[in-house]
Amino acid sequence: MSTETAPAAPDVRRRLLEEAARILDEQGPSALSARRLATGAGTSTMGVYTHFGSMGAVVDAVATEGFRRLIDRVDAVEWTDDAGADLLATAAAYRENALANPHLYAVMFGAVSVRGLGGSGPDADVAYAAFRQLVTVVQRAMDLGPLRRDDPKAVAAQWWSALHGYMMLELAGMDQVVRDPEHHVLWRLMGNLLQALSE
Repeated sequence: MSTETAPAAPDVRRRLLEEAARILDEQGPSALSARRLATGAGTSTMGVYTHFGSMGAVVDAVATEGFRRLIDRVDAVEWTDDAGADLLATAAAYRENALANPHLYAVMFGAVSVRGLGGSGPDADVAYAAFRQLVTVVQRAMDLGPLRRDDPKAVAAQWWSALHGYMMLELAGMDQVVRDPEHHVLWRLMGNLLQALSE
């Protein structure tokens, strides 16, 4: 009997998710196969099906994991007495998550099409939880200021749209149209939007 310790199941699953995200982001869905995924993650093809059941379920899990990480990162933001600053802090956490997980981000928002693999998309409850999390922050900024009273879902959707649009450009390397785009584009954009929503 071997004295080597087999990798813990959660670790194998995590490596499979990371490898699937990398392959999808870098080479597209046509490059993703159980054999290639297993090889890249250092496990067997049986491991792929043991953990996920099908390749469609793999890509669904990749997208869902991306939303879970986003939720966890935003959840870690500590609220202060300045609800407007907290809204900007959640935007910073969102950006940090996207930069830390670019492959997952591409899959979770459909920048990489995975329809041909038979997946049905991320778990809807998890994905919507990420939006509800932002709605909560927006509602707090309306209750405490500086945001004026409005439909918090609509305002949260505006905030997310602006932030997501910038992140897609940044992750694609298309934000380098000005020097220091993080400060001259992203934070001015979010600051301008915050001001407009506060008037």
